[in-house]
This record gives sequence, C-alpha cells and structure tokens, in this order.
Amino acid sequence: MKYSKRKGYLAERKVRRILHEHGWTTVRSGGSLGSADLVCLWRGRCLLIQVKSTSKNALYTNRIPMEIQGFPLYVVVDFGYGNIRVFKPGDKATENGGIPLSKFLKSIQNSR
Repeated sequence: MKYSKRKGYLAERKVRRILHEHGWTTVRSGGSLGSADLVCLWRGRCLLIQVKSTSKNALYTNRIPMEIQGFPLYVVVDFGYGNIRVFKPGDKATENGGIPLSKFLKSIQNSR
C-alpha cells in the first residue's frame, strides 16, 4: 500500500474509533471514490464524513459538496498529535479552526 493511501486509511480508522466511542455506527465507503469516506449513524441520524490527513497548517476543502442526497457532509481533518477537527465543505481547514471532533459529536448528540 502506498504511503499516502495508508496514511489516509489510518486517519479513517482513528476517526471511526472516536465515533464508535461516542456511540455511532459507521460504514466505510470502500475505495473512497465518492465524496464520503464514512457513513455515520446514530439514533436515526445520518452524517457523511470525508476524512483528510495532513501535516500542513491548512487544507482547502472547496471541491467537496455540502450534502449528498439530503444528508449533511462534513470534512474531518487529522492534523496529527490528537488534533482532529471538523469543518464544513468549502471552509479553509486550519489547525486551530473548525471544531474538535469530540466536541462536535457531543453537540450533535445533544441537539436532539
């Protein structure tokens, strides 16, 4: 497996583990040929997630759709060292921007 694919796969696994710890069920989109890497389900709620991993300070997400078939799509970026943040597609993803993944999941679960 190429390094970049392995890096992406490991980031997806890390995000899935965190989602599972918060009670979400996830399905990995094999091959990642579409916009969503993960389909995430929790108590009748469905989120689509595109997982990115970078060692840079910023990442642009302008080519990712806002939603697919009416389900919201979010970009989750692993900046390393436990810094995993959530962004809306089109936002410039920076190390200090967005929302930490755990905080995002708690806010989603509390909004019901």
